Amino acid sequence: MSKLLREETSSAGRRAARVSKAAAETGAETEYVLEARNVSKHFTVRGPLGRTSVVRAVEDATVRLKPGQILALVGESGSGKTTLARILARFHEPTQGEIALRGEPVNGSRRAQRSYHSQVQLIFQDPFGSLNPLHRVRYNLDRALRLHQPHLTATGRRQRITELLERVSLTPAEDFAAKFPHELSGGQRQRVVIARALAVEPKVLLGDEPISMLDVSIRLEMLNLLQRLRTEDGLALLYITHDIASARYLCDEIAVMYAGQMVESGPKEDVIASPQHPYTKLLIESSPDPERGVGDRDALFAGADELGEPPSLIDPPTGCRFHPRCPFAMEECVTDAPPRTELGDGHWATCWLHVKGRARELAETTHAAATTARRETLRGAS
Repeated sequence: MSKLLREETSSAGRRAARVSKAAAETGAETEYVLEARNVSKHFTVRGPLGRTSVVRAVEDATVRLKPGQILALVGESGSGKTTLARILARFHEPTQGEIALRGEPVNGSRRAQRSYHSQVQLIFQDPFGSLNPLHRVRYNLDRALRLHQPHLTATGRRQRITELLERVSLTPAEDFAAKFPHELSGGQRQRVVIARALAVEPKVLLGDEPISMLDVSIRLEMLNLLQRLRTEDGLALLYITHDIASARYLCDEIAVMYAGQMVESGPKEDVIASPQHPYTKLLIESSPDPERGVGDRDALFAGADELGEPPSLIDPPTGCRFHPRCPFAMEECVTDAPPRTELGDGHWATCWLHVKGRARELAETTHAAATTARRETLRGAS
């Protein structure tokens, strides 16, 4: 984690605590504004010779967001994070499970879709690709207002566009409203995307890697903007990332996905300080850390080739999907999916180590050391 994010994390935590306290005083903590209940998504793909296969992109995932809450969804590429976000945005209908808005399951009617999208907005990873390059910023914002705020007059929309641009610190607003997307920097385009999402007055934002394509110098600025929107408007945010440092800075809770399944979730400090799933431990230990020496990095990735690659979601492993890469794997991991173990204070994990009384090994052994030991065992058996 960078030094700057380390210094800012404690103050961000205090701000989050104030928001949670305010929500508790109003009773808002008892209501989930958005839920994905045991959702799965399978895609049918056509291969050579016309053969079809099923990609099990998301399996039995549950996500719950309260007003003013920020949940970080972390995992490597291909883990199912974006697919889950698109299910929540209703770009994909779930194969199984249901989506609920304020406790009510949503249906597929056109009117319900419009109402849903007025409350749930997705912020894309690529700001340039999500803006119409042939039209000025004013048009991109005006179109959202026409669709979702039809009661506004032309004068009202112009005033609202000015307010939105000022809200995301694009001033003078008239100058930015007259620009085309290619005339803006990456950070400015992402601010326009956020302003467009705010134009419909949503209750939930779904951020799919919203800062990954931005320069490092302005990422913290964008995180602070998202934090401010949560504080001022009580917006709920699902923050999708592979960056543990930014997740720790911004979010209240962390959920970890691997190969389409959620493997651990809980308060951010509990998950980061004491990971209870081997995959979470690997993510945290492999995150950038200037205090880690070259030898430590080499040890971390030692034997990676022998422990395998991420699994195919067309033919996923039996049992625990992480077992081919897990240095703590046992016989049960190969044959049976691990049950969910509740660890207290909303922290849970799905790992056989908890069932077998071996959870202390996660705390006492680094992933690098366990990987090295597993590598030696595999070599001795071959």
